[in-house]
Amino acid sequence: MSVIESSARFTIRHVTGFSYDGVADSSYNEARMTPPTLSRQLVSDASLRVHPSADLATYRDYFGTIVTTFDLQEPHRRLQVIAEATVETRSEPASDANLSLSALKSFDVQDRFGEYLAPTARTMMSSGVFEELGAVVARHDDVHAIVDAVMVWVRERVDYVRGATLVSSTAQDVWEQRQGVCQDLSHVTISLLRSLGIPARYVSGYLYSKAEAEVGEKVVGESHAWVEYFCGDWVGIDPTNGGRNGLFHVVVAKGREYGDVPPLKGIYYGDPSISLGVTVEITRVG
Repeated sequence: MSVIESSARFTIRHVTGFSYDGVADSSYNEARMTPPTLSRQLVSDASLRVHPSADLATYRDYFGTIVTTFDLQEPHRRLQVIAEATVETRSEPASDANLSLSALKSFDVQDRFGEYLAPTARTMMSSGVFEELGAVVARHDDVHAIVDAVMVWVRERVDYVRGATLVSSTAQDVWEQRQGVCQDLSHVTISLLRSLGIPARYVSGYLYSKAEAEVGEKVVGESHAWVEYFCGDWVGIDPTNGGRNGLFHVVVAKGREYGDVPPLKGIYYGDPSISLGVTVEITRVG
């Protein structure tokens, strides 16, 4: 008989940064790499280190994401950011919130969640796509069923292909080439849900990808993206994997689209830069 787990505990190490073709004389940076404590996840320890060393300041942005800011005023050839955290995730009973689609289209809901209903630069799509979708979801009354139908529809039409898109690719770009990664599948899904009047937001974080791993086993991965939609409560779905988010999803940041949640961004004065790439190591410890 299988055992349904109610919690899981992970240590996470996320390393990223830039190197310069010469030097950067100065830079100002924002890192969104620290998981917050939420209703379904408890962060018992978190740290962020920068090389070269710098004074760090922290605040919560409009969407509730933990942002660490720092500036470097001395010339540097390389910038490296190392974020580490210990996070316990918890399962939650399925939400019984189930506003009707007509209720979601009420003035109060539309006004309260306007930012999660309006198109953004990366979630713009042509009206023809929405018209095609309408026939698919018309037979559903339940919002959860509508969302599930949208997720299936997207996964049947967009293949997961690494390297097929750029970080700047829009939902329309992805739809036309029918390929993308988790960021792209999330943007397309968000666009379609918003077109139906369902508030939807972008979530970035980590996914422990080996469900059968032993405690103590390390998984090398990368940042992951998924979606939350509002139906009285916020409910998480993972368009890439075709299901609801669970114990193995660790939330870091939320926003309207990727542009609100990049792990590291900044401005600098100096020679051209290239990314150091990203290394994410997740170890299950409980």
